[in-house]
Amino acid sequence: MASHRRPKQPSRARVTVLTTAAAAAVALSAQAANAAPSAKPNKDEVKAKVDKLFEEAEKATEEYDGAKEKQGKLQKEISTIQDNVARGREELNKLRGGLGSLAAGQYRSGGIDPSVQLFLSSDPDDYLNKASTLDQLSSQQVQALEKVQDKQRELAQKRAEATEKLKDLASTRTELGKKKEEVQGKLAAAQKLLNSLTAQEKAALAAEESRASRASERSVLNGNASSASGRAGAAFSAALSKIGTSYVYGASGPSSFDCSGLTSWAYAQAGVSIPRTSQAQANTGTRIYSASDLKVGDLVFFFNDLHHVGLYAGNGQILHAPRTGTVVRYESMDTIGGPFMFGVRV
Repeated sequence: MASHRRPKQPSRARVTVLTTAAAAAVALSAQAANAAPSAKPNKDEVKAKVDKLFEEAEKATEEYDGAKEKQGKLQKEISTIQDNVARGREELNKLRGGLGSLAAGQYRSGGIDPSVQLFLSSDPDDYLNKASTLDQLSSQQVQALEKVQDKQRELAQKRAEATEKLKDLASTRTELGKKKEEVQGKLAAAQKLLNSLTAQEKAALAAEESRASRASERSVLNGNASSASGRAGAAFSAALSKIGTSYVYGASGPSSFDCSGLTSWAYAQAGVSIPRTSQAQANTGTRIYSASDLKVGDLVFFFNDLHHVGLYAGNGQILHAPRTGTVVRYESMDTIGGPFMFGVRV
């Protein structure tokens, strides 16, 4: 006889789990169907990102240049101090030798003065602090001991100064390494973006830059720029001779440059020494806040933190070393990527 028992129903908990899982699967399927694949950035978007990375790299480059310049100065200062300490030791030994001769003379004449004997066997600073013994010394002995004391204090001060300079140097070297890594990281990220472009897109970007540079050059040649002063003119002429020279971060010529490396090198050719970094160069002369008052050869600064500098070329154009991957060239002040802050007439 057939069974009439009802089939066992799934538990309410199991139904809930199955229903929830099914709903989630449907939702995920719908999302997958509706989601568009991530679009590859076009060349203009890549250029904008690359330009931003290059700007950050240039800012880090100027900080790198500053640390590198500080390192060089510290090394020179430490070397000078160490030379002075060596000479001071020689002078101190001579002074001590003189005291020894004085003691020998006293011995031959009947014995060493107790006060001189005390000096020869102890710290003269400690001895001279005992003022009660000074009346035992002759005028000649007092002068000799005071010279020794002064020389010892001088040497102690110079050694302490050298120690602080060495600490500063170690800190600067650490900072230099960090800035170098930061620059290299930004440049690597920019290169990775550029590598994502097709050969056709890369060629198009290069052609755009070339057209812009040629337009700037024509603008300079056809413009009515204010004349340069003697040394500014000489600096500008020196920079002109480097058109087409590669940009390399941290470089200051003559075969490659970064932005402040070009300007400092150009003015050096004119017999004028200016600081190495753009921020320091901003304080080297008279500031000119109106672009219409600029003259050829004036230093021109961009971005709020002044991390980019070039030479004014006339008619709203500058001559500069822009960034990695480019060369020394003309460019419109309107396309630098950051605001013009002011010029400086050296």
